[in-house]
Amino acid sequence: MENLIALLVAAPLLGAAVLLCGGRRLDKIGHWLGTLLAAGSFVIGAVLFADMIGKDAGDRALHQKLFSWVPVADFQADIAFQLDQLSMTFVLLITGVGTLIHIYSIGYMEHDERRRRFFGYLNLFLAAMLLLVVADNYLLLYFGWEGVGLASYLLIGFWQHKPSAATAAKKAFLVNRVGDIGLSIAIMLMFTTFGTFAFGPVLGAAEGASEGKLTAIGLMLLLAACGKSAQVPLQSWLGDAMEGPTPVSALIHAATMVTAGVYLIVRSGAVFDAAPTAQLVVTVVGAVTLLFGAIVGCAKDDIKKALAGSTMSQIGYMILAAGLGPIGYAFAIMHLVTHGFFKAGLFLGAGSVMHGMNDEVDMRKYGGLRKYMPVTFITFGLGYLALIGFPGLSGFFSKDKIIEAAFAAGGTQGWILGAATLLGAGLTAFYMTRVMLMTFFGEERWRNRATASPDRPDVEPAAETHGAHGEPHPHESPKSMTIPMIVLAFGSVFAGGFFGIGDRFVNWLAPVTKFEHPHPPISVPVIMGATITVLLLGVAAAYVQYGRKPIPVVAPRGSLLTRAARRDLLQDDFNHVVLVRGGEHLTRSLVYLDHKGVDGVVNGTAASVGGLSGRLRKLQNGYARSYAVSMFGGTAILIAATLLMRAV
Repeated sequence: MENLIALLVAAPLLGAAVLLCGGRRLDKIGHWLGTLLAAGSFVIGAVLFADMIGKDAGDRALHQKLFSWVPVADFQADIAFQLDQLSMTFVLLITGVGTLIHIYSIGYMEHDERRRRFFGYLNLFLAAMLLLVVADNYLLLYFGWEGVGLASYLLIGFWQHKPSAATAAKKAFLVNRVGDIGLSIAIMLMFTTFGTFAFGPVLGAAEGASEGKLTAIGLMLLLAACGKSAQVPLQSWLGDAMEGPTPVSALIHAATMVTAGVYLIVRSGAVFDAAPTAQLVVTVVGAVTLLFGAIVGCAKDDIKKALAGSTMSQIGYMILAAGLGPIGYAFAIMHLVTHGFFKAGLFLGAGSVMHGMNDEVDMRKYGGLRKYMPVTFITFGLGYLALIGFPGLSGFFSKDKIIEAAFAAGGTQGWILGAATLLGAGLTAFYMTRVMLMTFFGEERWRNRATASPDRPDVEPAAETHGAHGEPHPHESPKSMTIPMIVLAFGSVFAGGFFGIGDRFVNWLAPVTKFEHPHPPISVPVIMGATITVLLLGVAAAYVQYGRKPIPVVAPRGSLLTRAARRDLLQDDFNHVVLVRGGEHLTRSLVYLDHKGVDGVVNGTAASVGGLSGRLRKLQNGYARSYAVSMFGGTAILIAATLLMRAV
C-alpha cells in the first residue's frame, strides 16, 4: 500500500502539468479533467485510509522512499513520504473538500475564458499541499510549503486585470516570504543540531537537545506558521486575498494554506514540548489572533472579508490549542477538520450569494435573500450554527474542547486563555449572526429606489447603490454549486459528533500527538454552560443591532473601535509606518553610509594617492638642468649633514 502514497501527489500534479501546458485544445474538457484527478487523489486516500484502520494503532504508519534527492557526504535528503494518522487526516480533508470545491468551480467559473488555467492552478494547489503533509522530512515539506505559496499567488491574482487582485497576490506572497525565512532558518538549525532534518530522528532526539536551540527552532517554526496561517503579526494578507475567485477563498480557508501552519506545529510537537518558552509564545499568538480576527469580523460589510476575519480567529483557536501541548494537539486538529467543513460551506455559500447578486459583496446591499435562495440559505445557516458552536453541531464538539483545554493550562495562564476563548466565542456568535441577518433577513435593500426617502435617510439612490450592474435579480445557483454546499452542510452538522462522541478522533491521533486528557480547574458542565451563555449573548446583541433596526445602506461612521476594525485594526497602517517607512529610512541611511562612508574612504584614498603622485610627478620633468640642480642640492645637504655630525 505504501507505493500508493506518491500517487496522492502525482494525480493532481499531473493535472496541473497537463492543463497548464496542454494549450487551448483542452479548454472544453480542462475543468472535468482537473476535477477527475482531484477526485482520483481522494479515492487513493480513501483506499489508504481503509487499509490503515484495519491495522493496529502502532502499525498504521506507512513510508515510501522514491530516491535520494541530495546525497552529499553527511547531507542526505530523500524524496520520501510518511503517511500516519496525522497526515492521513489532512490527506482526506485536502482531497475531499478540494474535490467539492473543484465541482463547485465548474459552475462558478463557467463563463471565465481562462477556466482551464484556473483548474490547473487548483490542481497545483492540491499537489503542493499534499506534498507538504506527506513529506517525511522538513526539507521536502519546505518544497511543498513553497509550492503552496506559489499556487496561492497565482490563484489570488487570477483576475490580474484588476489592480486590487494583482496587489493582493503580491502582498500575500511577500508576507509569506517573511514566514518562509523562519522555516528555512529552523531547518538549518535542525541540521546543525541533529545532523538531519528527517522527522523521525529530529523529533526523537528533541527531548535530549539544548533547550536554547529548541526554543530558537520552535520560534522560527512559529514564524513560518504565522505566515501561512495568517496569525499575528503576519496576518495582513488574508483579507486582501479575497480578491481571488470565491472557490479560491474556500480552498485557502478550509483545506489548504492556512491549515499548513497548524500542521507544522502539531507535527513538530516534540520540539515545542521540550521548549516551554516557544510553547508559551504559540499560545499567546493564538489567543491574540483569535480576538483580533473576531473584532475585525464584527465590522466588515464585505461578506467574504467578514468570513476571512472569522478564519483568522478560528485558526487562532487551533494555534492556541497546539500551544497547549498533548492536551491540545488533537483538539486543534479536530477543530481544523470540522472548520474545514463549515468554513468551506460558508465561503461557497457566499459565492452563491454573489452569483445571484451580480457579484455584489456588500452585505448592506443584501437583505431578504432567504426566500430567493433557499438552498443557499439553509446550507449557509447550518454552517453558521456550526461555526458559532451551537449545541449538537460540529463546532460545539471541537471548539468547546479547546476552551476546556485552555482552562486546563493551569494557574493564571489557564484563566487568561480560558477567558480569551470564551470572549472569542461570544464575538463569533455576534459577527456571524450579523452576517446572517444582513444577508438573508430584513428588508430587501437591493431593490431599486429612485430617491432616498426623507424619513429613511439611510437608503441610497439606486444609481449609487447598484452602480453599473443594475438592480440584481437574486436566484438560486445551479446544482454544480449547490450539491457541494449540501455535502459540506452534512459535515457541518454531523462531523463533530462523529469525532467527539467516545473520543473517537483523539484516540485516532493519539499515537502521533501523545494525547492527554485535560483537567480544567472548573467542571466541564460549568464551562459548557458559560460557553452557551456567551454564545446566546452574542446572538442577542447582534439581533438587537441588526435584526430589530433598519440597516442603513451606507455604513454609519461608528465608534473609534469600529472604524479601526474596518481598517483591519490598522494592521496595514502599522506595517506601513514600521516596516515600509522604517525600511525606507534604513535604506536611505545605508545609502548615505555607502556614499559618505564606504565610497568616501575608497574615493578619499584614491584622491590622496592621485594627489601625491601628481606632486611627485613634478620631480620627473625631463630637464637635465633640473636634475643637475637636484643632484647638487642633495650633495650639499649630505656634506652639511656630515660636517654637522662631526662637529657634534
